[in-house]
Amino acid sequence: MAKKKQSRGFIVRWLIASVAMFVCLNVFGQFDEGSWSLEYAWWFYLVAGFVFSLVNTLIKPLVTLLSLPLLLVTLGAFTIVINALMMALTIKILPGVSMDFWGVIGSCILVAVVNWLANLALDSVK
Repeated sequence: MAKKKQSRGFIVRWLIASVAMFVCLNVFGQFDEGSWSLEYAWWFYLVAGFVFSLVNTLIKPLVTLLSLPLLLVTLGAFTIVINALMMALTIKILPGVSMDFWGVIGSCILVAVVNWLANLALDSVK
């Protein structure tokens, strides 16, 4: 029962991340020349959401643990830098997409708001 609930939670979060990546890539990202078809492919945003979910699940905890002294000194403000690094890594992994520094920062803020709203909605469903 617990595994079923965990997998359902991952799928819901993956779909939410996919919607957030759709918005981020269309608002802040640039599609490279010749990859215009990616902009209109729904599967590309599902892959982007999955990559973002994997980066946040596998790499972010390690980076957070290694940067714990900086997090303590800055009273958690370094989390913004960690989130920006995770978004930049996701953009780097995705083919045919690029994003400038301010786009990465804007995407981090947008994803944080979307995740906050999703957590509110998911908590109220329980």
